[in-house]
Amino acid sequence: MSEVRFHGRGGQGVVTTSKILANAFVLTGQFGASFPMFGFERRGAPVTAFGRFSHKPVREKTQIYNPDILVVLDPSQRDSTAVFQGLLPGGMMLLNDSADPGDIYHKNLKRLAVIDANKIALEEIGLAIPNTVIVGAFAKMSGLLDIEPCCDALQDYFSGKKLEANIVCVKRGFEEVELFDL
Repeated sequence: MSEVRFHGRGGQGVVTTSKILANAFVLTGQFGASFPMFGFERRGAPVTAFGRFSHKPVREKTQIYNPDILVVLDPSQRDSTAVFQGLLPGGMMLLNDSADPGDIYHKNLKRLAVIDANKIALEEIGLAIPNTVIVGAFAKMSGLLDIEPCCDALQDYFSGKKLEANIVCVKRGFEEVELFDL
C-alpha cells in the first residue's frame, strides 16, 4: 500500500488532487481512498489531505503519520518540518515550485520531483490552481499510474472545455516534471 500525504492551502485543489488520484487508481482495478483534514475552512488556510492506494481494499481512513510519498502544492511549505514529519525511508516528494530545489534535504527522501504547476495551470486554465498538473506529475514521479487513467478520472470533476484544458494540464504535468534521485 502506498500512503500519500498532500500539503497545500485552501483554493489550490489539495483535496481534489487526492480524490482524482483515488479515482484514477480505481479505474485501473486497484483501490484508493482519499480524505481531508481541515483546520479553518477558508481560502489560503493550510490544508492536508491523505490518500491510500493499493491492490487490496483500503479500509483505514485515519490520517497518515508515516507517508511513503509527500505532495506539496504550496511552495511556501517546502521547508516545513510538518511536511517531512514521519516520512518513511526511501520516500518520495513532489513539489510545486519554480525555485531551485537544490537545498531540499531529508535523510529519508530518495526521490524528489519538481514542477512549476502554478505556471502551467495559469497557461492552460487561466487560474493558479495546480491540482491537475500535480496529478500528472504524481503519475510520472511515482510510477504507480499511467497517464490515461489520470485523464479519465477528470471526467468526474470537469466537462466540456474545462475537461479538455485540465487533461492538457495532466499531460503537461506528466511530461514536464523534473525528477531527481537523491
